[in-house]
Order: sequence, then C-alpha cells, then structure tokens
Amino acid sequence: MTSKSAIRADAERLRSRFEARGATLFETSVLQPAGALLNLYGEDIRARAFVTHDPLRGEMMLRPDFTLPLVQSHLASGGQSARYTYAGEVFRRQEDDDTRPREYIQVGFEIFGGGIEADAEVFTAMAEALDGAPARATIGDFGVLTSAIQNLNTPQRRKHALLRHIWRPRRFDALLDRFSRPAPPPPPMPDENIVHVGRRLREDIAARIALLAEEAETPPIPFDDLKKLRALEAIDDTAPKAVDALRQLGEIGSADRLAATLEAIAGHGIDPGGLRFQTSFGLTSLEYYSGFVFGFKADGFAPVATGGRYDLLTAALNNGVPVPAVGGVIRPEVRLAMKGAAA
Repeated sequence: MTSKSAIRADAERLRSRFEARGATLFETSVLQPAGALLNLYGEDIRARAFVTHDPLRGEMMLRPDFTLPLVQSHLASGGQSARYTYAGEVFRRQEDDDTRPREYIQVGFEIFGGGIEADAEVFTAMAEALDGAPARATIGDFGVLTSAIQNLNTPQRRKHALLRHIWRPRRFDALLDRFSRPAPPPPPMPDENIVHVGRRLREDIAARIALLAEEAETPPIPFDDLKKLRALEAIDDTAPKAVDALRQLGEIGSADRLAATLEAIAGHGIDPGGLRFQTSFGLTSLEYYSGFVFGFKADGFAPVATGGRYDLLTAALNNGVPVPAVGGVIRPEVRLAMKGAAA
C-alpha cells in the first residue's frame, strides 16, 4: 500500500503541473454547508456524503468534491475567464462496498471560459499527468442524448421528465418505456359529497387527475424515434468510428462537435484512434456534466482520472445563466498504484 506521505507528495507534484498551465490555487474548507449540495443534487447526495450538524451553521457535509465550492467562489468573483487547481481530501460514504475508500486525495484542473479547445486541453492535461500509468481513455458527450431527447416527437413535459432522470438509467428506461406505450385512462374525480381525508388538497388531486387525463390522450413516442434513441445509447466504438455512427443516425450536429473535439485533442499530440467513445459514458456518476466527458481507467483499479464540461452546474448556481466551464480530477493514490503494478 502506498504511504500517505508519498500520495501527498505526488498530489503536490500534480498540482504544480497544473499551476504551470496558468492555474491559480484554490482552497476551501473540509466542512461544507449541506444546503447548497442538497439544493443542487437533492436528497441523493446523502447516500454519498458524511453529514453532521453544527449548532451555529446547521447541517454540514464533509467535502464530497471541490467543484461546487469552486464554482460558487468563481461566480462570486465576477465569473470571468480563469483557471484553477486544487489538491486535498474528499469524503464519500460506502454502504455496500468495503473495498472503496471513504477518504482520498483529489487533484483538479478547471478552466472557466472557452469551448472545445478548453475541453481538449483539460483532457490532455489529465492524460499527461498520468505519466505513463497504463490507463485506457474513454470519452463521451452528454449532448448527444440530450439533443436526441429534445428532438423526440412528444410533448415538452415528457422531454423534461426524461432529461431530469437521464443520470438514473433505471428510472430513465422505465419512463421511456411508459411513454412508448398508450397511457391508461385516468381515475375518476373524487365524489365531492364524500368527506375529504388526507393531507393532499382537493385541488392537488384534481390537477393530478387532469395531468393523467392529458397523458391518456397523448400518443406514444413514435417507434422510429425510440429506435433511434436506443441506437444512440448503444454507440460504443473507437472515437473516429463513433463520428461515422452519429452521422449515419442523422445526428449531424453531434457528429460535427465530436469530430471537432477529436481534432482539437489531436492538436495536442494525442491520437484520437486510441480513444473509446461511449454515448452513455458517465451517466451514473457524472450528473452535473452537460457535454464532453472523459475517464481514464485500467482493469483492477478505480478510475484514475475523470472530468468534463459542466455548464449545467454553473447555470444552476447563476440564475439559469451558464458560464462555460470544464475540469478534471486525478487521484494520485490510484496513479501510484497503477505505476507500481506496471513496474
């Protein structure tokens, strides 16, 4: 097992590399207010975070990551173009896997401002930070599925529901299955002569029944739309072949965006032919990302580096106005373990 001092030394070395790219050091408290995290992620965050209570500040969480406080700090400073790096412990609860760490060091590199070239630079910075550790790179693009969902021939309320659950594959699949079949007829309205019992108001019940009635009259998602969406979800190939697959499915905008990203990555000296593209990459773990995403992993090890574009997060914290942002994190203890195993 790698010593804590060796991990800290490697974290400092990695952070220095990102500072050499023009990044400013960002530091934040280990204890973070729970309110902002709960507002952003909902109650799901409780299953992944250590929660405590402070008599003066209320509910607090041990820092689950650096990104949220970094975005808050950046927006408070005026939200201009900037680069940041950080290094420190993050904490994650583990309820069903005792082999996964509850505390580990994370080193990050974040760029605010810029588009595809910024995506390529962050990806390249993480690839170079591996220093030869034998990890395979996989990339994805959340915009492929979100764009396809927006183009479905179905009402906007259904599209909103699908987009809300896109990061929860089981719920998403169940919802997509429900919208692809005729909806059942709504229940009858309650008899006004019967005494109302319960916390829900009659108006709430009436509104719900009206929505169910509207659903019953809404046609299912067309089979061709459903087939195309499933085909997009299933893309898993080398990145250049994924561009061709997207074009064949008529996703010209997504194909052009991916092709431009690969060209930018190639401009940094990385062969796009060695990258894997998965449309669904990161859907269960990268829930504040909104575009290009990536990860580096080797068999038998946890992901050593992950990241991507998170304009959705900045919009959520900036009154709906997105600020272009992309970042990545690397775990020095995984990197050192991979290097040791390969030696």
